[in-house]
Amino acid sequence: MAAHPTAPIIAPSILSADFAHLADDARAVDNADWLHIDVMDAHFVPNLTFGLPVVKSLMKASSKPFDCHLMIEDPERWAPPYAEAGAYNVTFHAESTNDPVSVARALRAAGSNAGLSIKPGTPLEPYIDILKEFDVLLVMSVEPGFGGQSFMPEVLDKVRAARRLVDSGELDLMIEIDGGIALDTIDEAAAAGVDCYVAGSAVYGSADPAAAVDQLRERARAADPRYAS
Repeated sequence: MAAHPTAPIIAPSILSADFAHLADDARAVDNADWLHIDVMDAHFVPNLTFGLPVVKSLMKASSKPFDCHLMIEDPERWAPPYAEAGAYNVTFHAESTNDPVSVARALRAAGSNAGLSIKPGTPLEPYIDILKEFDVLLVMSVEPGFGGQSFMPEVLDKVRAARRLVDSGELDLMIEIDGGIALDTIDEAAAAGVDCYVAGSAVYGSADPAAAVDQLRERARAADPRYAS
């Protein structure tokens, strides 16, 4: 995966969509780059969303690359089937397994990119040495489990540290952020060096989700010096 995309990537989170009309809401953001799918098991996080059968059905309704964020226990068992189903990227939590490298390799072998996510309170440093096994680093800017939370700017120190490692050539991965991303917070994230932005309420809480995607992308482009003309 290219560490430096040519434009900011916007990945609307269907966690904020209307669960009774997921296919329609997925199609409403055809101008998005990825579609972000928050899978929660009510064990790793205190919420339950949807699992593989719903994801498979939704894939029939959208041609967007699926960015599956697994907030679940036992990713060794449950993560590879998402890759096998055709997900573009499958991210699991560093806190959910004692062997993240094995899970990453299983995901890549099953045909997807591999992403590692860390909670706001989880430091980046213990994972730097294994990040070469991953295509995506997902920095959570809220506590995982529920949509609509407020952005935590203190996590941007981890984004900056990862950006320096990518820019120096020590790592080759994409930096993603998830939680509280909106027009009033995306500037900070962009300036810190984020590549991909997950936005839920800011997109699906808008009267025009597609327009919200465009606005977020342009705001991120303007705030990120890498895209300065």
